[in-house]
This record gives sequence, structure tokens and C-alpha cells, in this order.
Amino acid sequence: MVDDEFYKRADEHIKLSNKQISKDIPLGKVSASMMYSTTRFNSWMSAYRFNNGDEMREQKKETIEYFVEEYRKMLIENLDDYRRGPLARLCNAKRPD
Repeated sequence: MVDDEFYKRADEHIKLSNKQISKDIPLGKVSASMMYSTTRFNSWMSAYRFNNGDEMREQKKETIEYFVEEYRKMLIENLDDYRRGPLARLCNAKRPD
């Protein structure tokens, strides 16, 4: 599923989220907005592939399970990258009060 532009597209979303972080809009709020927008887009994309509402309702559980499992795998991969990679120092950095 990863094509040549996969990470470039992901980085564009991350850049937008990073621009939104400010003194008045903390990291957690930006993260929540990004997660919400991802669910909105994925819901639209899922609805688009069904022929009707009944079909969508019948596949709701499987659709949710698919997205939750994909998110879980990507989150594990990225957490492991931060824990082991060059950015591991972020995991151990003392946060300002």
C-alpha cells in the first residue's frame, strides 16, 4: 500500500499540524484535530465505496476493525522508531514546567 509518494503526503499533513501548534493551541489539541480529520476522511472514503447505506451498515464492524488495526500497527511502528532512533532523546528529555 506504500507508494513512492506515501511518506511525502504524510509529511505534508504533519507540516500542517506543526504549523497549528502555538502558545494558545497546544500539541494535544492539534493532535485531536488531526485524528478527528483522519476519521472524517476515512469515514467518507469508506462510505464512497459502498453502494448504499444498508451495505455500509452491514460492513461497519469490519470497517472499524480494519482502521483500528492499521492505526495500531502504524502507532507501534512510529513509537518504536522514536524510542530507538535518532530522536530517542525526545523520549528522555526533561519537559519544561
